[in-house]
Amino acid sequence: MPATAMLEALSRNWGWVALRGAVAILFGIFAFIWPGITLAALVIVFGAFALADGILALIAAFKVRDRGKPFWSLVLVGLLGVVAGIVTFLWPGMTALLLVTFIGAWAFVMGVFEIAAAIRLRKEIEGEWLMILSGALSVLFGLYVFFQPGAGALALIWVIGAYAIFFGLLLVALAFKLKGHAGRAATAA
Repeated sequence: MPATAMLEALSRNWGWVALRGAVAILFGIFAFIWPGITLAALVIVFGAFALADGILALIAAFKVRDRGKPFWSLVLVGLLGVVAGIVTFLWPGMTALLLVTFIGAWAFVMGVFEIAAAIRLRKEIEGEWLMILSGALSVLFGLYVFFQPGAGALALIWVIGAYAIFFGLLLVALAFKLKGHAGRAATAA
């Protein structure tokens, strides 16, 4: 799909990007409101967040078509989110170390795909740096988690909460940039 067509499709569906951002922000706020939650609650909250984010990414992927086919980097991000959510619900008793590693891997891979999508759109959209920055934030967060796996669950909750809020804010900002582009494209037509 030419980058211009992809940008038009994303612009028409900017609301899905905003909704992904809002879900991330809510997840982050809940992490700060209830910092003393148990590991089991963290697993459930993370599973719900990953599943919701994955489903929303899949919906966006199938709405943004590439020559009649879904936008594959969003499909992969969506599938990773859905799988991450399902795995956390199937094994809620996993250890903190395994959960930390799992979250880190998920954030790292998701960030790589976000950066790839931003690079593909870099000449077609203003503010592509927001998408690159959200991807880079995910990659850095994933690396941090890999190198600091012994961090306590409470500290991890705060880091996850801050990451989710910042990531969500970047997605919401990107969504409004896309909405603005859609408005300019509609008036130009």
